[in-house]
This record gives sequence, structure tokens and C-alpha cells, in this order.
Amino acid sequence: MNVPCLSAADHVLVTGVAGFIGMHVAQRLCRSGVSVTGVDNFDPYYDVRLKEARIAQLAAYKNFTLFRRDLADEETTRALFQNNRFTHVIHLAAQPGVRYSLQNPAAYLRNNIIAFGHLLEGCRHGDIRHLVYASSSSVYGANHKLPFSEGQPVDHPVSIYAATKKADELMAHSYSHLYRLPTTGLRFFTVYGPWGRPDMSPMLFADAILSDRPIKVFNHGKMRRDFTFVDDIVEGVVRIVALVPKNNPADGAPYAIYNIGNHTPVELETFIDTLAALIGKPARREYLPMQPGDVEATYADVSRLAALTGFSPDTKLEDGLLRFVDWYVHWCGC
Repeated sequence: MNVPCLSAADHVLVTGVAGFIGMHVAQRLCRSGVSVTGVDNFDPYYDVRLKEARIAQLAAYKNFTLFRRDLADEETTRALFQNNRFTHVIHLAAQPGVRYSLQNPAAYLRNNIIAFGHLLEGCRHGDIRHLVYASSSSVYGANHKLPFSEGQPVDHPVSIYAATKKADELMAHSYSHLYRLPTTGLRFFTVYGPWGRPDMSPMLFADAILSDRPIKVFNHGKMRRDFTFVDDIVEGVVRIVALVPKNNPADGAPYAIYNIGNHTPVELETFIDTLAALIGKPARREYLPMQPGDVEATYADVSRLAALTGFSPDTKLEDGLLRFVDWYVHWCGC
């Protein structure tokens, strides 16, 4: 399949560029010769030194520019769009984490809804050809029909985080419908890999194994996740951003939603065993009940993605975790 791609004539804004996925997406675009502007507020939700180290990976590219800005500030976001001529926007900035949303809902309302509203206004007035934004598999919430497909209803989120991501999808659709702004939402499924977040399971589990501490295993280990390697996420993003959505049949809006997941759910116990084997140390476990806001299983139907782009994620767990472990051991000096 011959899929269009961006060119050196394009100028892409990547938000959340100091984040896990943001860094990888910006790096891929820079390597392909696309002009990239990154924006990030370097929120101290986790160690900012990791975010600075990610940015250091991008600093060598002459076609990369960084702005330290907070999208939740309306005037700042307006000026960002007025002072730059972006052709495309990849919006990856967000307050992440299901469990933290139970403790601090206000951070999610501010960073996931207010900031996104300001970004939509910037895109609306900035003549943006295509806005691609990160949604989440969490929007499937209380759905029990597996695999999760984009046509399923997502009206019952089970966490504040999921509710804000669903709100983003609704807001984007309204802008597509009212202002003809082409938007595509991407529902990511449990992303892992080098430069990942310290609040996610790969780094939490690796740290516990290396420190000989027990891993907290929720729902007594009866969990399955569609673990998706970050390079596969990036491949999906860069293919989709060049494909402006056609008018959908429901209301004629240039709007689309796609899952990006490895479409091979893995038992949590298998994930832990594989990680421990690669590290070369046994994993101790502390079994606990299900956490509020969590779901037992995620599993992506990626047939829409494959039909559009000719691509579906296929990195094997052992291969992806090996690359993560190689990076993590170097990063922590273990």
C-alpha cells in the first residue's frame, strides 16, 4: 500500500515533546527531514530530569525547535499559533495515569480538557491541515466485549482520566463538525519501551526486581494487557498524520478514531516472567485486589488502522522488552 507521508515542506507541532511518546514521534519526524516544533511545560508529575534527558536526544537535530510553554494558559497557546505557521499538529501532551486521576482530578481537567480546548482554538484559527491527538484505550471503560473496536459505545468510563480522554474525542468531533477542522483521535493501548514513564509497569516492575522488592500485582494477577511497543505507536502516528480524514457518514465531519495496539493481549504474569528473565533476577510478587479505575483486560481491534495505512503493530513482547531492559539498565546505572 502506497501511504502518503509528510515532507520537508511541512511544519509539525508536537505537544508533550518531552514525554515518552512525544520524544519518539519528534525524533522520527526529525530524521525524515520534517520541520518539528516541540512544546512542553515540563510538569513535575514525575522526575523532570528524565524529560530533560529526552529533550537532549532531540537537541542535535537542526530541524527541531523547543518551546517551554503551558498549553493550559490561553494567551500562551494563542501566541504559539500566531507566531508560527504549523501545517500539522500532533497533540500528545496530557496528564497521564489512571490511578493518579483518583487522587488529583483537577490536574486532569486542567491539562486534558482546558489545555485541549485552547489547542483546538489554535488549530481552528491557524489553518491546520490535520490535528492528530492521543486518546486512550481507557475510554472503553466498562466494555466487556473483546477485542475493543472503534464502533463500540464508550459511554461508561471508569476513571477521571478516561472521562477526560472521551471528552477530548467529543470536543474534537465538534470542531470537525462546526469548523471543518480535520481531526483524528488515536486510542493507544499500554505503550512501553525505552525512555518510558516511571509510573508505568515496565519501569516499576524492573526497579522492584533489581531492588529485590515485591512487585504489586493487582487483581491477584488476573489481568491482561495489549502491550504495544513504542516504535509501533510512532509508526501508526506518522502514517496517520499525513492522511487527512474523509467526511464521516454520520454527519459529514472530517473526523476519525483509530485504535493502535498490538492486538495480542498478554497475561500480566507472563509479562512479569518475561521481564524478570531478561533482567536475570527472579521477581517477587505481592498480590492485591483490583485498583479502582482499572479494567481486567484490554485488547485492540486494529482492522481500521490496517485498512487505512497497511500497518498493524507486530513487535513481539520479548523483543520490545529486551530493548526496554537494555535502555533501563543503562539509564539507572544498574
